[in-house]
Amino acid sequence: MRLKAEIWVKAYVRRCAVEGVMAAVVRHGDDDAGAIFIRVNRLDGTSLLFGPAPAGLDGAESDRRWVAHFAMPGVADEKVEAHLAREYDFDRDLWIVETEDRAGRHFLEDWLAPVR
Repeated sequence: MRLKAEIWVKAYVRRCAVEGVMAAVVRHGDDDAGAIFIRVNRLDGTSLLFGPAPAGLDGAESDRRWVAHFAMPGVADEKVEAHLAREYDFDRDLWIVETEDRAGRHFLEDWLAPVR
């Protein structure tokens, strides 16, 4: 059974705080099952964006998995904002959590989906 979205987001924000990284909920989605997007603002005009892994991925039924939506080291903030706007138009129950870290740390290593 997967953690509720609200609980996962609170734990993620806490993890960021422990690491000294500011994280804020920019968009509060459905408490139980809203899709969660993590934006890492690199404070140089670029950002990273992580979103839910596609359905059917190994382990995704019981645990949240993430995929990068753009290649590292990041893309222009405007491109990320446009992508998130399209996602919001598609699903109004989504969460957006934004962190600020010049190094681009996202703390999702244990949850990243394997690249195939």
